[in-house]
Amino acid sequence: MVSRLPDLEGELEARLGALGFELVQVEWAGTPRRPILRIRMDLPDSQPGTGGVTVDQCAWVSRQLERWLDRLPGIPDGYVLEVSSPGVERPLVRARDWVRFRGQVAKVRWRTEEGPVSVEGEILGVEEGGEGGGEAGVLLLSGGEEIRIPFHRIQRAHLLFRWK
Repeated sequence: MVSRLPDLEGELEARLGALGFELVQVEWAGTPRRPILRIRMDLPDSQPGTGGVTVDQCAWVSRQLERWLDRLPGIPDGYVLEVSSPGVERPLVRARDWVRFRGQVAKVRWRTEEGPVSVEGEILGVEEGGEGGGEAGVLLLSGGEEIRIPFHRIQRAHLLFRWK
């Protein structure tokens, strides 16, 4: 479904920005008979534990987007729209997330030639010129080792919430 709508993410990012929010993640889920469009949004420059998006804001944004989505060619009939906050374990989707959440602890899963790898560490930021000349996220592991993970290899990355 997403392949039929190549500009959907960019357009959603622009529309959310105009409404005062930031697009965190957009994905299709569900089944062909019951497709689900999931949108995670946040307040610009928010930090974990400092408020964030409310249920009322999610409902309001959902109503604003439904009008546009319902008229958009390529959106399947009977789709379900889910608009939510990113939660306390916010996904790290873009390089700017790695800059914004520097100092926070994250869990990252990526693929290597040997297979999948998963680690936890403190986000140090972004480094240019990694593998293949692209950007890489830099983590400080608990043992003091710094690792660089090329963004194109990351399968999933998110902040880790620690209960106090």
